[in-house]
Amino acid sequence: MNLFVANKRKIFNDPVYGFITIPDELIFNLIEHPYFQRLRRIRQLGLTHLVYPGALHTRFHHSIGAMHLIGLAIAVLKDKGQKITEEETCGAAIAILLHDIGHGPYSHTLEHSLVKGPSHEDISEIYMNYLNKEFNGKLEIGLQIFKNEYPKKFLHQLVSSQLDADRLDYLKRDSFFTGVSEGIINADRIIKMLQVVNDKLVVEAKGIYSIEKFLIARRLMYWQVYLHKTVLAAEYALMRVLKRAKLLASNGKKIFATTALSSFLHENYSIQDFKNNPQVLSNYSQLDDFDILSALKEWIHHPDKVLSYLSNSIVNRRLFKIEMQDTDFNPQYIETIKSKVKKKFDITDGECDYFVFKDITSNYAYNPKVGQINILYKNGTIKDISEASDQLNISVLSRAVTKYFLCYPKDLA
Repeated sequence: MNLFVANKRKIFNDPVYGFITIPDELIFNLIEHPYFQRLRRIRQLGLTHLVYPGALHTRFHHSIGAMHLIGLAIAVLKDKGQKITEEETCGAAIAILLHDIGHGPYSHTLEHSLVKGPSHEDISEIYMNYLNKEFNGKLEIGLQIFKNEYPKKFLHQLVSSQLDADRLDYLKRDSFFTGVSEGIINADRIIKMLQVVNDKLVVEAKGIYSIEKFLIARRLMYWQVYLHKTVLAAEYALMRVLKRAKLLASNGKKIFATTALSSFLHENYSIQDFKNNPQVLSNYSQLDDFDILSALKEWIHHPDKVLSYLSNSIVNRRLFKIEMQDTDFNPQYIETIKSKVKKKFDITDGECDYFVFKDITSNYAYNPKVGQINILYKNGTIKDISEASDQLNISVLSRAVTKYFLCYPKDLA
């Protein structure tokens, strides 16, 4: 297969931004590569479409959009006098284009279910190393920017920070496809306000209100979309389906799975397996949402009542009831529910853990401990957004919000 094809079509018609121009043939050839094309088969928001039916967009959409935004940002910085070479521009585009290439099926939902060790960022880096060899070292600058090893650190900030092209795109895109207007941000305005001071990305003071809106929108999207309680119930059920399937497979039980999925049900691969065994990465490259959905449809008919019930709950949207609160649940209350579940479904204590489960979820709308959004004033003063903003709620948004939740079958009542 010849991957180095002539770039005759350089435009994508994106529903969010309109026409997106692909900057050069290397980028085009990376997009055409089977590793990247796999992202067409992985939904950006996992099971969120069970709550917001329009949320069917993919990691492919998002990666192309983020690449578009980083191109706009670099153009703005160049106009303001920053010296950024064509090789660095291409490298930044590659870094953001491939930043999610390591995602597995259903994105974050199954990140630690199918593969226990490496994160999707780890796998993305492994993919990039493989592609760098395949493309004769042309991804080297992109790799350095992705790993924050390139001398110009602000380029990495455009790829991964509290205000990066990744977040700007997913907020705008996810808001568009879910129809949740509270998540709408003015990405164009934010990008036009970017500047670099002492090799760090800053935002000119006249863009402060756009940043405030960005942070508030991010908080609203997390609790209204990403951490919506029904979405959580669906995602945790899916994680337990895979946990049960892996247990059955390890015990020698016959279980339907595609070739790619079967490999990950029967083995627990480490990051070293991904790095050193080409077959592991090859199997992972064949794994997408369709493998999981096909398996779920078959598992509905499996004799194991746990696997069957959980699979049916997802495929036919018979989702678990979920209670969410600011404090932990009373252990006695949980035991009462478990007792009812065991009696109703005639299951063991171990099996009951698949039907009744609790966890906690937390979110920072803005976490200055892992990177700041700095505001640049005309006199040269730089302040963190939580200090610069005259909105009290911005400083509040820099604190973690934690919620406890409990899930169990709805038909228990």
